Amino acid sequence: MPESHKDTSCDLFVIGAGSGGVRASRVAASLGAKVIVAEGLYLGGTCVNVGCVPKKLYVYGSEFGKAFKDAAGFGWQVGEAAFDWATLRDNKSREIGRLNSIYERLLDGSGATTLDGMARLIDAHTVEVNGIQYQADKILLATGSWPTKPDFPGNEHAITSNEIFDLESFPERLLVIGGGYIATEFAGIFNGLGSQVTQLYRGDLFMRGFDDDIRSFAAEEIRKTGVDLRFNTNIESLTPVNDGYEARLTDGSTLVVDTVLCATGRHPNIKGLGLEHTKVTLDSRGYVKADAQFQTDEPSIFALGDMTGGPQLTPVAIAQAMAFAHTHFGNDSKVMDYEFIPTAVFCQPNIGTVGLTEEAARDLGLELQIFKSDFRPMKHTLSGRDERTLMKLIVDKSTDRVIGLHMVGPDAGEICQGMAVAMKAGATKAHFDSTVGIHPTAAEEFVTMRTPSS
Repeated sequence: MPESHKDTSCDLFVIGAGSGGVRASRVAASLGAKVIVAEGLYLGGTCVNVGCVPKKLYVYGSEFGKAFKDAAGFGWQVGEAAFDWATLRDNKSREIGRLNSIYERLLDGSGATTLDGMARLIDAHTVEVNGIQYQADKILLATGSWPTKPDFPGNEHAITSNEIFDLESFPERLLVIGGGYIATEFAGIFNGLGSQVTQLYRGDLFMRGFDDDIRSFAAEEIRKTGVDLRFNTNIESLTPVNDGYEARLTDGSTLVVDTVLCATGRHPNIKGLGLEHTKVTLDSRGYVKADAQFQTDEPSIFALGDMTGGPQLTPVAIAQAMAFAHTHFGNDSKVMDYEFIPTAVFCQPNIGTVGLTEEAARDLGLELQIFKSDFRPMKHTLSGRDERTLMKLIVDKSTDRVIGLHMVGPDAGEICQGMAVAMKAGATKAHFDSTVGIHPTAAEEFVTMRTPSS
């Protein structure tokens, strides 16, 4: 039972201290709300612990092998290089520990009360943590998502992205199942670190949802790096054998590997949350239904971030949290704007994208002009590496507005972030054309494309 009404009542109870939950808690507290936030796993959520942050650190680590080889063309004699998995893994863990402490200090400094434990809804205004019940005027659900493992015989021997960061030993042979950005990023990471990587995708072409030109070009470039990409192929079963695991595939072939990573999607992290004690409902895909103000079908309960089925991106959850906190505690109604959200895939080479794909733009019935540039990066004229870059602009002919911008190549994410600002401001192709390029850079290609390809 509650210790006292004073200690266990609040204006806002936040369930989940990931990127969205922490930001909502801090901002609401800064606006004068009494806030309690509960986290039963790790502060910082998926992004900090088993997502964006450790993944990007591993991407950096995986790129050194190629850099050592590239250096020869520039006159450097690097010599024999060796990779030590334990060093990367343990240094990553120390950095994550440091970030966990920062999140804890940020919450404490904001005035929010942090509880260490799994939270469960009792009713529309009551949350239970560690046997104590808390009363809240409003409850915010921000528990994120969890990896989904496909159902096949032997799937208990496979791992997910939650476990891949902390393997006891380095997988010399890795099988990646999935064709989304998570699967593709990890295939590139472990290929770069020296693993023999096979990636399976059940469809004709991976990276569904991205522009088709980008998908095809990325597949060609990724194959050049050594990843064995196999489309229209899936796993049928997984069996332990003397030297690893034997995977039987749908094309009748078999493969013996050390580790099998399932990266076939994620689902809302709602197990044990107690939604059944409320009026909160799920949509047809199993995500929590919430309106533009993040309100669920239970008026006092709100939800945001990955668990609501929108763009599963950390900055989106943070922006939603800001909008939520200011709307409900700052008397400043804000609506989240989902137009021109930039994103990057840290595969190798990188993918960056802002706005509509060509396919989506054509589905809207727009008359388009398409501009493309396919070239060898300047660096590789001396490195000798067979890698190319693709840039693509999609222009609405009736307004001259640039409505889609896509890239495959080094630093695509860095380049596309700046382009997103221009597109958000309504930049036209004429604006791009009149902008002076920075020479010599890859990014200048975006302001020097003059002849439409279609």
